[in-house]
Formats: sequence, structure tokens, C-alpha cells
Amino acid sequence: MTRAVLSLGSNLGDRLARLKAAVDDLGGDVVAVSSVYRTPPWGPIEQDDYLNIVLIVDAPDRDAPDWLTRCQELERAAERVRDIRWGPRTLDADVVTVGDVVSDDPELILPHPRAHERAFVLVPWSEIEPAAELPGHGPIAALLLGMDTSDIVRVGQVGGADVGVDRGD
Repeated sequence: MTRAVLSLGSNLGDRLARLKAAVDDLGGDVVAVSSVYRTPPWGPIEQDDYLNIVLIVDAPDRDAPDWLTRCQELERAAERVRDIRWGPRTLDADVVTVGDVVSDDPELILPHPRAHERAFVLVPWSEIEPAAELPGHGPIAALLLGMDTSDIVRVGQVGGADVGVDRGD
């Protein structure tokens, strides 16, 4: 099995429904889902806040490129368009890590090249896996401690893990 950490965000349309649809689409591969967090957009484009979650997924015979393909499929299903860099998104799905893989392949850099500086990734990830480490950067708890407090405060929890997959437990 290949364990990966994925980050999902949406700031267009029914953001929560889009996140839930992506989690549902991943189905049995989902091991854990963070609560939903609201985050202001980054970049020069005026747009609505994002709703973000982090997922831990695990699947047999799935490698890093497979997880990238899976994220791209989720974005296509959400009808994402890439017209404007840093523009609004129906769904943004990023592969943060795949096991301990470190890669500088331009198609999929692992770990995600900016994950260590993104509170909207680290805060929800720390909720579901407090002892996690980001390969090449160390424990995510230490990364959060080293972050500017204003970056962390901007990531506000808006609900429990209400986009989780109902497995009938």
C-alpha cells in the first residue's frame, strides 16, 4: 500500500459539496480527513475565501504518479479551469507527500515544494496526524511553531470532519 497526504481546497460554488464529492470519490482509499478550515486566498486576484481539508489516503499498488493522476481526475470532475494563475478554483487537489518519497521531477515535486510554509496544509494535517513529518523539513509541529502566528491565525476551523466518508461504522 502507498500512503499519501493530499490537500484539497475550493473557493467557487458550493465549496463544501465539492470537497465532500472529492472525498467520496476517493472512497475506501481515505484513511483520515481533517476538519474543514477557511483560509483567505493567496495572490493578487480578488476572490472568495477557500475551504480546505487534508486527507491521508492509502491504496494498494498506487505510486506517486498515480496519486497525481488521481488528484487531476478529482479536479476534472469538479470542472476546474486553469485560466488565471492563483485564480479561483472549483477544486485544487495537491499531492503533499507520498510515503518518504523525495522527488525533483518537474511533473511531481515531492514533498510539495511549498507545503512547509503553508499553514492551510500544516494546520489540518497536524489535526489528523500530530506526529507527522514532512520529508526534508522535519516534524510538522515544529514547522508550525516556526511560522508567523498571523499565518496560522488566518486558518480558521469552520467545522468538524463533516466531509468525511460515511462507511456505515
